[in-house]
Amino acid sequence: MSVTVRIPTILRTYTDGKAEVAADGATLGEVLADLEKNHTGIGPRVLDDTGKLRRFVNVYVNDDDVRFAEGLDTATPDGAGISIIPAVAGGC
Repeated sequence: MSVTVRIPTILRTYTDGKAEVAADGATLGEVLADLEKNHTGIGPRVLDDTGKLRRFVNVYVNDDDVRFAEGLDTATPDGAGISIIPAVAGGC
């Protein structure tokens, strides 16, 4: 299944500056593996050493936060849009 992955500015060095890239996979985990295969170095920025989503990275399949779905097992239907969004923190 082919999906479109929206890449945040901070990770675009791995995608030759592209804001969106195509990836294949039936689940988010498969899509992230394909993304790493084609854009080496992006995987460790999204996944931690145990292979789980990093705490401060939010991922959406279409408009659904995968943390409230099936995580890396979330289905990625053909044509889905995936957004990788690093959390932003700040204060006064």
